[in-house]
Amino acid sequence: MTSTAAAPPPPRAYRRLSVEERRAQLLVAALGLFAHRAPDEVSLDEVAVAAGVSRPLVYRYFPGGRQQLYEAALGSAADELKLCFTEPPVGPPTERVARVLDRYLRFVDEHDTGFSALLRGGSVVETSRTTTIVDGVRRAAAEEILSHLGRIGGIGPQGTGPQSAGPRLRMMVRSWIAAVEAASLIWLDEGKQPPAAELRGWLVDHLIALLAATAATDEETAAVVRDLLALETPDGPAGRLAELVIPVVAEAVHLLPHAAAAD
Repeated sequence: MTSTAAAPPPPRAYRRLSVEERRAQLLVAALGLFAHRAPDEVSLDEVAVAAGVSRPLVYRYFPGGRQQLYEAALGSAADELKLCFTEPPVGPPTERVARVLDRYLRFVDEHDTGFSALLRGGSVVETSRTTTIVDGVRRAAAEEILSHLGRIGGIGPQGTGPQSAGPRLRMMVRSWIAAVEAASLIWLDEGKQPPAAELRGWLVDHLIALLAATAATDEETAAVVRDLLALETPDGPAGRLAELVIPVVAEAVHLLPHAAAAD
């Protein structure tokens, strides 16, 4: 009688990885470890085990050891983090920023311990090169946020070009980026509470509030706010914040000079 048992599958053909593929494999393994462990707590042996390769192979690709591997992994993570801030110029600006923050907070959530160690510093593998990589992410993030506010370039003191951001607006945006970083670290310390969606909404509100406060004394920012509000909708972040804040601000009408004079 003929057997009906299925024939075993043919053995999977071995494919030698290219140099680029092998390097990428090692970086993925390293990032998985650095995401949840402080960099100076991760050994090359652990990276080798995670990648399913030998320790000498890790050294072949990263002869500088853990330091070189960490800087390469950090650069890879930085590229991923920069992409979080890339958003097509479609729809109201505050809704674009909300989508950016959703991706950013998802990255923070997935790389919690590594993100915290990276931004707090103090690691034995921290160098001027790693600091430069991190600062590059901050500047790229500021560039992207400025683009959603209708300004290009002008991040550095020598910024020029059409619709180049002025110093007050640049300072405000970079201050907000710093606040986002600080809030992310506090969020991790607080056990990722409040929920990410609430934190994102609060950070968008923070940006709107900073823009409004800066617009009060800076003509360029005032123009940016006028253009931004023209694109917003009543049910969007700016509309919801206005509905909540305007009654609160109305309580301060007695502080205005004309109100005091009337009394």
